[in-house]
Amino acid sequence: MKNEFILKAKENLKAAELLFENGLYNASANRSYYAALHAAVAALTTIGIKSEPISHKTTQANFSAELIQRRKVYPSRLKSYLTELQDTRNDADYRIKSVSKNLASKQLAKSKEFINQIATEVGDVQL
Repeated sequence: MKNEFILKAKENLKAAELLFENGLYNASANRSYYAALHAAVAALTTIGIKSEPISHKTTQANFSAELIQRRKVYPSRLKSYLTELQDTRNDADYRIKSVSKNLASKQLAKSKEFINQIATEVGDVQL
């Protein structure tokens, strides 16, 4: 199960990179968020917390509470990443305001860092 979500995370991250390289910053922000979300689900699965069907709010809360605060598996700086990535995705998907190249670049970097931290902990699976 966890490997499937890591694979989804990496696939979404690759899509985010390709979209960014082609100037599609709103779509890149969308995929950056989903890449991180799937990585969080993979991490939660390794400690026995099922996240299917995926609930954004529950996944974010469980990741922060269980893996950052309680078990201290991941650094505290990651606590805000999922909500920040989701906020930008919401701007990209639901608001008139578009995501800038600069913001999309920052979101992509955060998503990569988030996924790399989790892939290291749960076992890296190559695409």
